[in-house]
Amino acid sequence: MRPARLRIDLAALQHNYRLLRQMHGARALAVVKANAYGHGAVQCAQALAPIADGFAVAFVEEALVLREAGIAAPILVLEGAFDGEDWRAAHAHKLWLVVHQESQLRALEEQTFAQPLPVWLKCNTGMNRVGFNADAIARAHQRLKACAQVSDITLMTHLARADEPQESATSEQITLFDHATHALEGARSLANSAGILAHPAARRDWARPGIALYGSNPLPSADVDLRPVMTLESRVFAVRELAAGAPLGYGARFHAPHPMRIGLVAAGYADGYPRSAPDGTLVAVDGRPARLVGRVAMDMLTIDLTDLPEAGIGSRVELWGKQIPVDSIARAVGTISYELLCNAKRAQCIFENGT
Repeated sequence: MRPARLRIDLAALQHNYRLLRQMHGARALAVVKANAYGHGAVQCAQALAPIADGFAVAFVEEALVLREAGIAAPILVLEGAFDGEDWRAAHAHKLWLVVHQESQLRALEEQTFAQPLPVWLKCNTGMNRVGFNADAIARAHQRLKACAQVSDITLMTHLARADEPQESATSEQITLFDHATHALEGARSLANSAGILAHPAARRDWARPGIALYGSNPLPSADVDLRPVMTLESRVFAVRELAAGAPLGYGARFHAPHPMRIGLVAAGYADGYPRSAPDGTLVAVDGRPARLVGRVAMDMLTIDLTDLPEAGIGSRVELWGKQIPVDSIARAVGTISYELLCNAKRAQCIFENGT
């Protein structure tokens, strides 16, 4: 069987949730959208269910998958309802929906439910994607209070630059949010992962940790005990000798500067490892550092085993995980860990409870 694996450490996930909730100091919704950032939404939610205050997903279908798996805790739908069917599903399955624009508010006012729903009202304070502008939030709140379909209202915003603590944008967003909502009833939710880590003023009634739950630190300078949840690994399946000057792989991007011993690893960009990873990107072979050489292919990649004479066919290769931080790979290819984690889909997924 092909040895590419995604190992998901559910004990690390639980540790990260507890740590982030403690730092925030109040309730926290575990964000499990996009299949829990590639980690397996059902399995992650089941692991967190005994300790989490609730969950957040992007759209209603993601919430229904969790309900069908037996998750009974509150689930917030961040994108809100797209149509009447979403509103009816929210009522039937006791979901919390975000209202972030006029069309959603109007559609909610037109619904008829046997029981009212909790609603989260989003205020745009600087992200400028969705949300009622600050000068319109009070009127939207008034309409929700008057709506028979609404039980309670939570006020929220989303921080656009919380992972840049040297910038003033986050404090400006918080100030604008507080000014726009100071007279409005309801709990507050401001802090995403970076908000929890770097902005105490954003720590209110509800946090919404996402990427940090999975052990990726949005603030590399922050000294916090986040533990990686996903390990992408495979094994060496062939070894060959490369003569000095010989090219390697597609496009002959790499030429051996001296005689080399090359290991072929059963993982490639179809498994989520980025094709753009440069020569020299770190991997771990049987726990020891080694480097990528040559262009990543769809199903395999090549590494330098010259200085690891004991390594060979069957050697374990960690591409990211506990030894090789996914954030370091993301930086090497000019992207963010979110993208890498979400794209790791083809390798067999194994769920573990720590070691």
